[in-house]
Amino acid sequence: MSNRTSLDRPASADRKDATASGGERQRRASEVPSPTDWSSWFGGQRVTIGPRIGPVLTSVSLGEASDTDQEPQDSTAILEKQLALEDGHAIKYRTCSWQKTAALLFSEYICLAIMSFPWSYSVLGLVPGLILTVVIAGIVLYTSLVLWEFCLRHPEVRDVCDIGQMLFWNKEWAWWATAVMFILNNTFIQGLHVLVGAKYLNTMTEADNVGCRTVSFGIVVTLICWLCSLPRTFDMLSKLGTASAFFTFVSVLLATVFAAVQSRPAGYDGSDPVVTAVPVLGTTFVNGMGAFLNISYTFIGQITLPSFIAEMRDPREFPKALWACTVAEIVLFSVVGAVVYAYTGNQYMTAPAFGSLQPLFKKVAFSFMIPTIIFLGVLYASVSARFVFFRVFQNSRHKNEHTLVGWATWASILLATWILAFIIAQVIPFFSSLLSLMSSLFDSFFGFIFWGVAYFRMRRADGGVSLVGEHTVAGYLLAALNVAIILIGVFFLSVGTYASVESIILEFESGTVGSAFSCASNGL
Repeated sequence: MSNRTSLDRPASADRKDATASGGERQRRASEVPSPTDWSSWFGGQRVTIGPRIGPVLTSVSLGEASDTDQEPQDSTAILEKQLALEDGHAIKYRTCSWQKTAALLFSEYICLAIMSFPWSYSVLGLVPGLILTVVIAGIVLYTSLVLWEFCLRHPEVRDVCDIGQMLFWNKEWAWWATAVMFILNNTFIQGLHVLVGAKYLNTMTEADNVGCRTVSFGIVVTLICWLCSLPRTFDMLSKLGTASAFFTFVSVLLATVFAAVQSRPAGYDGSDPVVTAVPVLGTTFVNGMGAFLNISYTFIGQITLPSFIAEMRDPREFPKALWACTVAEIVLFSVVGAVVYAYTGNQYMTAPAFGSLQPLFKKVAFSFMIPTIIFLGVLYASVSARFVFFRVFQNSRHKNEHTLVGWATWASILLATWILAFIIAQVIPFFSSLLSLMSSLFDSFFGFIFWGVAYFRMRRADGGVSLVGEHTVAGYLLAALNVAIILIGVFFLSVGTYASVESIILEFESGTVGSAFSCASNGL
């Protein structure tokens, strides 16, 4: 990864890049830092920003004027104008420091899906599971840095939909295709949290007589999440996210300790837990892919990163938040997955792994997960609502002021997403397969394909040849890596989706999951 021009680049420079000859662009590329420049990996004030891959999108207006020809084309000038336009308004969006952004990242990644790692390790075997954990974390870290570089070059992008249109040559169909996947992905995640919220309430009230339990609890969780998603800026949500990440950490830590200290796993039948270093004989391809996709889903969250970066006052600091979160993820996911699996074994494993604990331990550990059950769904709902709200009120005072129309529209958009999430939670009432399906359908693009394409589009803008910006070992290796990233995404989309759908069919045929809109308990 490399960054190309200084932060003080004049406004005319990017326009010159668009018309410069290939030889001129190649000469410029040879005068700038190499891909091994540390600032391009760790961020900071010395980060340099490369040329744009194209002009400002016609659908993105930076100010009150609608004539995009009057808009600045230089990255630094665009950011400065955005900050200036927010001055004096009651609601400001570019307010997050890297510490607040780190809190948002922690709240997104330190989540309930961690408790699916023990199940994934039980299917894949402990050694392949741990290796995949580190490899996927590394790939996601790298693609997130590519995404960050893209956002630095194009600070007017507000979400992944703008990026999708820019990557695919400003075609309108690319924006619409990305928008559909974007909304569906976020709403599926909201639905997952409605499902898990109902699962928690069922677990805690199993002995009580509650009419139509799962549907009723789903409605309760949906309303609570809608109310909690009403704050309009990430600055406020970052405070809630910090608390969410803390309680999630306590929850998984308690679950890990309880798994080790309990006398026997839930459902104990007299046989000791079986722990294997490699997959057991007879593990099917569908099960193996499901476990792999579960691990991938927990790491892949690039879909929200453009929205986070778009609310940073200094986006150059983003890698600090990213590195801090990635290191914490690898340690926490690996330790929790390995320890819980070691004490639970293959035959007593559930997903999420709370179900492998004795009743009292299960209820105590699961209860600390309440903030993240609510907050993470709230985070994705907020990202979706911004996507719609900012386009409805693109150049309106309702965007930055406290108005009845603005707040009513914001609340209505959020309510619509939560109603759809409730329907998804009732129609697809299972945890692991829903994770796998989301991972294969959406993470193929937002976790892999987009950022491999972004790498080559930016290298092309830098003046390099089709694949490699510099004829160096590092340049060739990065080119090969990004080709591999695109191919991994294609594999997720094709083979992964097949395995996920097949797993869902098998679960329904075996009767291990309830029917749609079931009144029966789905508690652990």
